This record gives sequence, C-alpha cells and structure tokens, in this order.
Amino acid sequence: MTDCRDEMNSKEAKLNKPYRLKRTVVLVGMMGAGKSTIGRKLAQRLEAKFLDADTEIERAAGCTIPEIFSSLGEAGFREGERRVISRLLDDPPHILALGGGAFADPVTRKKTKERAASIWIDTDLDTLFQRVSRRTNRPMLYVSDPRAELEKLLNARLSSYSEADIVISSNDTSVDTTASTAEAKLIEIGVVAPVEPK
Repeated sequence: MTDCRDEMNSKEAKLNKPYRLKRTVVLVGMMGAGKSTIGRKLAQRLEAKFLDADTEIERAAGCTIPEIFSSLGEAGFREGERRVISRLLDDPPHILALGGGAFADPVTRKKTKERAASIWIDTDLDTLFQRVSRRTNRPMLYVSDPRAELEKLLNARLSSYSEADIVISSNDTSVDTTASTAEAKLIEIGVVAPVEPK
C-alpha cells in the first residue's frame, strides 16, 4: 500500500522540477494590460531572460517612443518597431513583451507566429483606462478623449490578439497568479519543458 506522504512528496518533486523555454514567449495585448510586469515575473519563474520591445526600440533609436511618434509619426514608429522585434525574435528563447499595436501589424504577427509562442493578456477597458491614466508616455492617447480612443484601439485590435496561442485574463488577478497560469499553459503546449537530467 502506497503511503500518502510518498504520493505528496512525488507531486511536490514534479512541481519543483526545473523547466526551460524551448521557444521565445511573446506577450501581446493593449497598453496597460501589464505585459511587462507579468513578463518579468514569468521570466523569473522560468529563469529566462526578459525583454521589453518598447525599451529595445528606444535603445535602438536613441530617443523615447513619444519622441519617435513626434518626429516620424506612427508609420515611422511601426517600421522601426518591425525591425527591432524581428531581430529580437531571432535571439535564443526568452520572454518578450510587445507594445500594444505590434501584434496588430501583419508582418510582426506573422514572424511572431513563426518564431515564438504568443500569450494575449486580455484586460477589460475599464482596467486598461485606469492603468494608462497614470502614465504620460502613451502617444496614441494624446487626444481630447483618451478613453474613447483606447476603446477604438481595443476594438480594432481584438481580432489580431485573438490569434495568440494562449489567452489569459488579467483583470482582477495578481501578477503572481497570472504568471503561474501562463507557466502552466506553456507547459501544457510543450513550449516550456522539464530539464532532462544529465
């Protein structure tokens, strides 16, 4: 007869077994969805590298995203964004948070599907607006009615976001819970795999 303590110890060992990324994981969703915060926590859990596409774009351009929008417009920004994300997707497996409009771009979406697994951090409009209202670095919302603009952007991007491999709601859940859910789903689809003993 199996001792229940043995069974519990076996389950605990499985939970604590080290995992590794087999492919890059890309987090997509609207501004304010928490992609960077969740991405950092997920990377920490998986002992993987985390990158934020917007930060990498600013590093490559040598100026901020609002400055890029101001000087080059959205079209110029998207062109640079495409190049930077394409380069990042060629790197070894890591966790990558994309800007809100990146996955809506057909070229970026196609390359992401070829090179990575994608997770849509699905967040409702009220939560998004509450979060983005605290920040002043959202050039897409430099308009007279930012909430209406945010809703318009969300509705325009929903069909693109829905093409992600995994969908996770993050309205009222903690960062830890969302990252844990993401990890479990990545294990399910084989993107995160146990490290084989040497």
